[in-house]
Amino acid sequence: MEIQKTIERVPGGLMLIPLLLGACVHTFAPDAGKYFGSFTNGLMTGTVPILAVWFFCMGATINLKATGVVLKKSGTLVVTKILVAWVVAMVATRFLPPGGIQTGLFTGLSVLALVTAMDMTNGGLYAALMQQYGTQEEAGAFVLTSIESGPLVSMLILGATGVAVFEPRLFAGAVLPFLIGFALGNLDANLREFFGRCVHPLIPFFGFALGCSIDLGVIAKSGFTGVFVGVAVIIVTGIPLILADKFIGGGNGTAGLAASSTAGAAVANPQIIGTMVPELKSMADSATAITATACLLTAILVPILTAMWARKHGRRQQVSATAPSPVASAAGSPPKLAQDGHF
Repeated sequence: MEIQKTIERVPGGLMLIPLLLGACVHTFAPDAGKYFGSFTNGLMTGTVPILAVWFFCMGATINLKATGVVLKKSGTLVVTKILVAWVVAMVATRFLPPGGIQTGLFTGLSVLALVTAMDMTNGGLYAALMQQYGTQEEAGAFVLTSIESGPLVSMLILGATGVAVFEPRLFAGAVLPFLIGFALGNLDANLREFFGRCVHPLIPFFGFALGCSIDLGVIAKSGFTGVFVGVAVIIVTGIPLILADKFIGGGNGTAGLAASSTAGAAVANPQIIGTMVPELKSMADSATAITATACLLTAILVPILTAMWARKHGRRQQVSATAPSPVASAAGSPPKLAQDGHF
């Protein structure tokens, strides 16, 4: 049975399918974790510790020895994505109620949902698209997308816009595992490769644990809003990313469009932030459902749009399917680590 290959045919399937399974468990047997207790309950309720290990391993995969061109391309895309999410948050705080929209067509829409859907790029999807339509440097530009991993960037944006107040120790706590992994991965290439192997296998575990906190009824209620946000992610972040890629990154816009997606790992952020800020807790479930829908939708549409853009504008150099990524080569890890958990 080729279960893994079947799951991977679904965009973001390694994250989304376990998440949906967990949501089914929570919807139809909400007390299953407490009933079985022990390790089963730990697996179903362990989103934060599982993610803590994943963030540590993600940090270890970043290699400071990446070429300057790769770092320039990475930095351009990451900074643009974050700035756009910040501007969206600033605008949304003026028009959306503090607790989000509770009724009507846009039920569940909140600043929390918009920020978590827009501030993280699907790194694995980006790397795969650039392997087909980009240059080697563009394919390796996923190197800094790991910085967006976890709730830190979302926390910074929400704090800067006044949506939430985070104590400094919470910022430190959110980024410390990532920084320790980053330090160890750059001090020892063997550790980078060792911890890097854990990034991909951990994804279904935190996906399932996260799903065990979601009611399918919430997903049904926020279905249209999730589609709306997914389309908005592509348009609102895609246009600035294309422009930044062309005028700062030296590309022709293909890399920018390929980065206009929602990361699978972003699905976990609303719940994590909700545990830190009680006033955001009530929005966490709907924000999670909206982000998950946006992740799936962008994973389907972004490859189609990127292929159309690349055919129209042409590529200076197509990456060979067998050519090693400059980042992967420098890291001493296999190319498959480009699938960095963002999908």
